[in-house]
Amino acid sequence: MSRRGRGWLAVLIGAGLASAGFSRDGAAVPAQVTVRFVAPERYTDADDRYGSGPGLRGTLAEIRRIIEASALRVMGPDETLVVDVLDIDRAGFVRPDLNIPSGLRIVSDVTPPAIRLRYDLRRGGRRIAGGEERLTDINFLFGARAAAALGRFGYEEALLRDWARTRLSGRAGGPGPRPE
Repeated sequence: MSRRGRGWLAVLIGAGLASAGFSRDGAAVPAQVTVRFVAPERYTDADDRYGSGPGLRGTLAEIRRIIEASALRVMGPDETLVVDVLDIDRAGFVRPDLNIPSGLRIVSDVTPPAIRLRYDLRRGGRRIAGGEERLTDINFLFGARAAAALGRFGYEEALLRDWARTRLSGRAGGPGPRPE
């Protein structure tokens, strides 16, 4: 075989391994998650208007971390996920008159978390799931003890973990990794 022919053969083998979820050395290609925020200045409740929370940048950074961690936990090798966050409405509301001057976030059963997003999940470059959804859980306080233990964004984290488990995981009949 000519030198040029061997070069093309190496490219074809590499492409075949990549499309099967493996790198050139045979190792699995890790899952990748990209999170984008679309017009975050218009989000319902992501900014800190009263100085009582992390502010818009802090909220976006935490939501990005939660989405990435939740998705990577259930995605399979060679899967890529792109999530466009379209709106964030955190659980509760801020009462500026309490805990002056910074306010206090009050959580009740009438103020559940809600996140609107659009996602595209691909395996080997082929789309296997996607769509636009509004995530919310009106029963979010039933697991309040567990959610509160997750920190400042506990309710939002529980909501996004549940979404990843039901939409991205093979265990839920979705496209993700299958249990052994």
